[in-house]
Amino acid sequence: MNYDLNQISGKEEKKSTFAVLKKLLQLISHERKNLLLAFVAIVINSTLLLVSPLIIGHTIDNYVITKQFNGVLLYSGILFMMYLVTLLTGYLQTKLMGGVGQRTLYTLRNAIFSKLQELPVSFFSQNKAGDLISRVNNDTDKLNQFFSQSLMQFLSSIFTMLGAGVFLLVINFKLGTATLAPALIILIFTGFVSAWVKKKNAINLKSVGNLSAGIQESLSNFKVIIAFNRRDYFRKRFDETNQQNYKTAIGAGIANTIFVPVFGFFSGAAQLIVLVYGIHLISIGEFTIGLLISYLSYAVNFYNPLRQLAALWSSFQVAMAGWDRISQILSLESDLQVIDDTSFDGSNELLTFKNVHFSYTGGEEILHNISFNLQKGKTYALIGPTGGGKTTTASLMARLYDATKGKVLLNGKDIRSYTAEERSKKVGFILQEPFLFTGTVKDNILYSNSAYKDYSNDQLEEVIKGAHLEGILALFDKGLDTEITSNSDNISLGQKQLIAFMRAVLQSPELLILDEATANIDTITEKLLSDILKKLPKETTLVIIAHRLNTIENADEIYFVNSGEVIKAGTLDHAMNMLVKGKRNS
Repeated sequence: MNYDLNQISGKEEKKSTFAVLKKLLQLISHERKNLLLAFVAIVINSTLLLVSPLIIGHTIDNYVITKQFNGVLLYSGILFMMYLVTLLTGYLQTKLMGGVGQRTLYTLRNAIFSKLQELPVSFFSQNKAGDLISRVNNDTDKLNQFFSQSLMQFLSSIFTMLGAGVFLLVINFKLGTATLAPALIILIFTGFVSAWVKKKNAINLKSVGNLSAGIQESLSNFKVIIAFNRRDYFRKRFDETNQQNYKTAIGAGIANTIFVPVFGFFSGAAQLIVLVYGIHLISIGEFTIGLLISYLSYAVNFYNPLRQLAALWSSFQVAMAGWDRISQILSLESDLQVIDDTSFDGSNELLTFKNVHFSYTGGEEILHNISFNLQKGKTYALIGPTGGGKTTTASLMARLYDATKGKVLLNGKDIRSYTAEERSKKVGFILQEPFLFTGTVKDNILYSNSAYKDYSNDQLEEVIKGAHLEGILALFDKGLDTEITSNSDNISLGQKQLIAFMRAVLQSPELLILDEATANIDTITEKLLSDILKKLPKETTLVIIAHRLNTIENADEIYFVNSGEVIKAGTLDHAMNMLVKGKRNS
């Protein structure tokens, strides 16, 4: 399955603004109570703001012009109380929506992270870690800003604008029509430009992801940069990525600000129409001064929210672009689904490959029609030249990938019928490059052995001793309390492999796969590991991928893996001859 998010993005159909807005609102559907309270606050706020111009016009015509200052003081007090209420309702809606935004951000990041954990290894091999981090952090924050700062202001502006438009038409239809005419031009312009604005923001968010990926890559490989003195190379790469991000940011910035001057121009034009036409109506006795001031206030109340909508619309376009990138991840489904399969082939083999073919997404076929059996309690060695397919074969055994064609059977059942939890208990895999988490040796051992999570150090040490692993634990100065820092820089690669070895053996798996697990370990420690492997339960099946002769010399059977084929090699001498020939031909 193709999990490349860049390709998925290129193939996606364009979605309407309404469809995306509907999807965004579904994210906060669980916040109905707070949204309702915020909406009520908006209605009260906007209604008071819409009524105030009528009160001002009435006061001018009936009390200011006639110099009845008692009336002026009365209505001033009423206006003061109204504005005080608008202050309180404005604060209430800001507080409510701020909480909605933060809770949505929390929920959304959890959803994305949970989805990432569900996706298979092939997803992470097709996408850059830095870009995924940017989607989790940066893109979700764009949505938070929209929900917490823009959404209710967006609704408030629309409510105020529509209310002001109704007042403009009711007070004087002809003048109202002339006043609202520039808004039609704004509406057409917005519809024409919105897709371009969204596209510019999507490109910018993608470049931010590429920038994060470049930083992550250079920091993760800083030792290599120093060792080969290639700071210049990474500086150049970072500069190119940074330049690209700068250009896309400029483009997005221009796109996001284009609405403001255009909206401002037509807003000014509308107010000019009100003044010119309104003064004409006063001159012919159809309007009063107070009514003109009220009318001008309604024009301002119509076009000022429209100006705000210009900035808010840009924020919405940014949120939509961010949501597109987030929804690409949330819409993915793992291709490693658990299937219903009650069939059983009746064999006693632990693992069986039946006519297995395999190819990575978009690549050539790596394994061609492979069939072999692994019996319980035996030790098998996979040898072959680099790139021959050994690790790929082992990955299919652990179901890190599924066969393109054919079947892999575990205990006579299709391996796809086991849940991830069931499979991980039956299959232990020590990777060629083991990964450790920040914490202690104990934390990393417990990572795949939750049955011991409540054990004290003494209890866990007894378990380790029972598995004959105490010799490995003794190699760490502070034992189980040895600290593992970020990137595990405080321990050697060999020590990482030892911790991964303990982690896998304590699972008591039926199948234990060692992918070059002794490549970075000295011969004395390797002898210690060899002794431990001999003491494993007799029903445990071992699969060893190694290049060292002494690592595979005790194997019950040796398979030669090369050019998409897995061939039983026979004796050790025969296997070594095949390996030499394979390296010459590769």
